[in-house]
Amino acid sequence: MYKRFLVPVDGSETSNKALVTALQMARDAGGAMRLVHLENELAALGIGDVDPSIVEELLELGHQAAQKVIADATAIAESAGVAVESHLVTAMGERLGDVVAREATDWNADLIVVGSHGRRGIGRVLLGSGAEQIMRMAPVPVLVIR
Repeated sequence: MYKRFLVPVDGSETSNKALVTALQMARDAGGAMRLVHLENELAALGIGDVDPSIVEELLELGHQAAQKVIADATAIAESAGVAVESHLVTAMGERLGDVVAREATDWNADLIVVGSHGRRGIGRVLLGSGAEQIMRMAPVPVLVIR
């Protein structure tokens, strides 16, 4: 059975649903959990010609937001009594699927539990599907929570 649960978190409602599901499974199995959040600095760097101090400020705000996401998820896991590790990954231009696959391998995860927004059509084309990317690249089984 699964004992090591890797959960990518982003603070969204679907991510939180995946976290709660993984916590229930980990608690029932006497397992452990690793939370991972990808902080991608490219969003702040793609804003065009602006004052470098503004870019620096945006990067810092993004970093603070990323730290809050991982801290909030960690607090939820700890309150559930599950052994938890957290890892904030700062990746310049790396895809979510690559980062999660690497984290799963490095941590020897048995299962990845991820939330999906269930986007279809043009929304999926424009915004992409992180869950689909994770499923395609994962070295272990993936449980997708809608």
